[in-house]
Amino acid sequence: MERPVAIDEEFIFDGRAIISQTDTKGVIVFANRKFCEISGYSSNELIGQPHNIIRHPDMPKAAFAQMWETISGGQSWHGIVKNLRKDGLYYWVETEISPLRDDDGNTVGYIAARKPASRKNIDEIAKTYKMMLEKEQ
Repeated sequence: MERPVAIDEEFIFDGRAIISQTDTKGVIVFANRKFCEISGYSSNELIGQPHNIIRHPDMPKAAFAQMWETISGGQSWHGIVKNLRKDGLYYWVETEISPLRDDDGNTVGYIAARKPASRKNIDEIAKTYKMMLEKEQ
């Protein structure tokens, strides 16, 4: 049985976005205060860790494979993600990830911005993710 969401996403986001930046391998190099607050991790706990430190087990591997294919190809990716907090609870976010480029146009990392996902989008994607997970097993 799924644990209830312990945080009121609209309240805790308070109009602010979660921002994080990673290197090209997905290792966190920056996490804003809102990311730390919502995930339950301190900045020191997040920096240097793979971004999948917050990956919820309900998220299918295929969803992230598609995301990596998109961003490593130089495009921005937009999607709904279920994240796992340090305390074991979860939260859903609408996510936009874009490549960061140096002056020569080479990808040097990625930046992600997140906001609370709508209940409608959560309900729709949760069904899709459940089917994807069933295929992975």
